Formats: sequence, C-alpha cells, structure tokens
Amino acid sequence: MGGDHGPQVTVPAAKKALEAYPDLELVLVGLEDELNRQVQQHSLQGEKRLRVHHASEIVAMDESPAIALKKKKDSSMRVAINLVKQGEVDACISAGNTGALMATSKFVLKTIPGIDRPAICTSLPTVTGHTHMLDLGANIDCSAEHLLQFALMGSVLAESVDENPQPSIGLLNIGSEAIKGNEVIKQASKLIEQTSLNYAGFIEGDDIYTGKVDVVVSDGFVGNVSLKTAEGLASLVNTVLKSEFKRNLFTKLAALIALPVLNRVRHTLDPRQYNGASLLGLNGIVIKSHGSADIDSFSNAIKIASIEIDKSVPARIGKEIQRHFQPQGDTTA
Repeated sequence: MGGDHGPQVTVPAAKKALEAYPDLELVLVGLEDELNRQVQQHSLQGEKRLRVHHASEIVAMDESPAIALKKKKDSSMRVAINLVKQGEVDACISAGNTGALMATSKFVLKTIPGIDRPAICTSLPTVTGHTHMLDLGANIDCSAEHLLQFALMGSVLAESVDENPQPSIGLLNIGSEAIKGNEVIKQASKLIEQTSLNYAGFIEGDDIYTGKVDVVVSDGFVGNVSLKTAEGLASLVNTVLKSEFKRNLFTKLAALIALPVLNRVRHTLDPRQYNGASLLGLNGIVIKSHGSADIDSFSNAIKIASIEIDKSVPARIGKEIQRHFQPQGDTTA
C-alpha cells in the first residue's frame, strides 16, 4: 500500500513478476477492497499463485517509525513482516516508509546473532557491471565493529547473488592512504584485515562506479549522501543533455544520429534495473523498493527477493558471522 503509487504499481508489477517466474507465489497485503479492485482490473482474479491478505491500516510515507511500530499493528507493512516471521512467506517487499520498515522488521524478525544492526544494501552500476553498497541510511553513527559486520554481510550477498567466490571489499574513505580517515574508519580497516575477506583497503568516492571493488562499505550517513549525490548528478546530466539536443536544428539532428548510443547508455544506467535494497542482518528477507518505483522497478525488487530466497542469504550470513565470531574452544590439555 506504500510508496508514491500504492496498488496502482504493486499489483501490475506482481502480474509481471508472476508471468516471468512460473514458480513464484505472491501475497498482496493491504486494504482488501482496494487490492481486489486492482486484481480485477489487471485480470488476475482466479490466479492460483496470487492471493490477497487483508490489513486494515496503512503507514504514511512521512509517519514516525516509532508511531507506526507502536500504534499501527495491523498496517500492511506490519502484517507482511509478520507473515515472514510466521513462515507463511519467504520475503517481504515494500515501497513504503523506509524508517518504519526498518524499525518494524528489526522488532518483529530480530537480527541474526552476531549482528548488532541491520544495514540497507543495494547494487549500483559500474563500468564493469555493478557493485553492492551498504549501509545506505539505516545507521547514521557506526562503530568499527558495525562496519566489519557490514563488510561480512556485503561479502555474503555478493558471493550468493553474483556467484562470486571472492568478492572484493572496499572501505569508503576520504583517501586511499592508510593515514587518511577518522579513527573509526582506521580501526574498521584493521578489523577487516584480520578476517579472511578479500579486503582491497580504502577506496574514495570516485571509485564507487569504476568497478574497483565488488562491495563498498560505509556508515549510513556517508552512504546515503553518496547515493543521493549520484542520483542528483544523473538527473542533472540527463536534463542538460535534453536541453542541449533541443537547442537548434543541428543539435536535434545530432541527437537523432546519437539516439542508438543514448538508448544503450540509458538502458545501462536505468535505475529500474537496480531497484530493490536488501535489509541485511535480519532473520528473514525484507526488500525495500524505492517509493517512486514504477511497474518495472517494483517487479525488479520482487526478482531480487526471489534470488535471495533461492540463495538462502540470511542463513549464509548467519554461518559467516558464526565462523568469524564464534568463541574459540579451550585448547588446553
């Protein structure tokens, strides 16, 4: 029910996902009457792999996470996450209020033993393919131990989803030299170096999109600012290009000639291909879709959830955390 468009996007996106994945089963959670109208409008009535589960309340996009958690126990968001907890579904996907989704998911599902805080992780395009970046806003202030946990979780996700046996990890910093950065970053680097992760050391902001590493680790403040800056720059470039190509007859002809190249670039950088951020560290799979997602974007978030279900990402994270942090046995004779 959340996001900028609600069921007008999520229901047709569900239809698209069902057509693409024959083994997929979906549950639409929210106001039953409204969902049923959309189901009928998109000719989904009678679809055996789709059902509607009623929830009487909705969490507003600007609502306080604390209020949503305490006072809206029958919200579509809470009910959907409860279904994950109860084992009735394998994942929850929402385009709703990010803060409320994180707070509710953490309260209901709890974190994997050894993980202090869940982190928001998404894939971003690079010149060589894509990279995974976390945290993107869930944790503003982080300790070195938190950044280590993010590195472990990001490594597991990249290994599982991309089938990359040794994903490289980069710690986002203001410089690549060992002397750069604050004490938290320096300590986090030392902790990661002590693990078996494929640690590439510090990377700078301009390295995020070069494909230098497979996983970029930062605190939520830096990660969110980096992401929003990139989105703003992409929007600026798009606006300037459109304006320049429309300037006169010659630029319009140039645009026509360049159209095939521009279309390929647009496809490569299309944010809809990357929509769907994972809330890593929970005892269950929760995917956050962008609030402004269209049908293609939201169906991609469903695809990401399906992949993480197939790869058992939370279980793999649990094993990796246990491997790194389990107490060593007594070796005395």
